Amino acid sequence: MRSRLSISLIISLVIVGFLIFIFFYVKRQFSKSHTEVSQVVMVKKITSMGKLELVKYAMKDIVEKKEVHTILPDERVLFLAVGEVTACIDLTKVKATDVKQTADSVIVTLPQPEICYVKLDHQQSKVYDISGAWFPGNAKEMVEEVYKIAEQKILEASREMHITDKAKENAGLIFKPLLETIANKKVALQFK
Repeated sequence: MRSRLSISLIISLVIVGFLIFIFFYVKRQFSKSHTEVSQVVMVKKITSMGKLELVKYAMKDIVEKKEVHTILPDERVLFLAVGEVTACIDLTKVKATDVKQTADSVIVTLPQPEICYVKLDHQQSKVYDISGAWFPGNAKEMVEEVYKIAEQKILEASREMHITDKAKENAGLIFKPLLETIANKKVALQFK
C-alpha cells in the first residue's frame, strides 16, 4: 500500500510539474512579442549641388510668444531655439566669362554669398512653458508657430551679424588658396 501511495505521489508530482512547465511555456509564448518595422524609401527628387558652404553660425534664441485676450487668460509659449545658419556661394552661377586669366594671375568673379539654409535642431530646442492653452490643438498650433518664429528670428539675427560678409571673407581664406594651388597662379576674387 505504501509503495502504491509513493508511486501515486511521484506520478502526481510529475504531472503537476509537467502542468506547471506547460503553463509557463504557454504564458511565455503568448506574452512574447517582437517589433517588425517595414519601410519603403523612395527618391522624390535628385538635385545637383554646387554651393560652397563657407560659414556656419550656431545660434540660440529664447522666444516668447503671447496671445493677449481681453476676457480669457493669455496664451503663452516660452521656447529655447537652437539652430544654425549657413552662408554659401552658388558655384553653379559661375560662367566661363567670370574667369579671366593673365600670364601670371587669374581673376574670378563670384556671385554674392547667400544664406543656404536655416535649420532648427529639434533635439536641442525645447518648449519650456505653455500656459493659457485651453485645448490640446491650441497648444500644438502655438508650438508650431513658435518654431516658425524662432527660425525667422535666427535668420534675421544672422543677417544682422553680417553672415554673408563673413562668407566673403572666408572665400578668400578657404577657396582662394585652393584655386591658386590648382591654377598655379595668383588668384583674385571679386563678387558680382
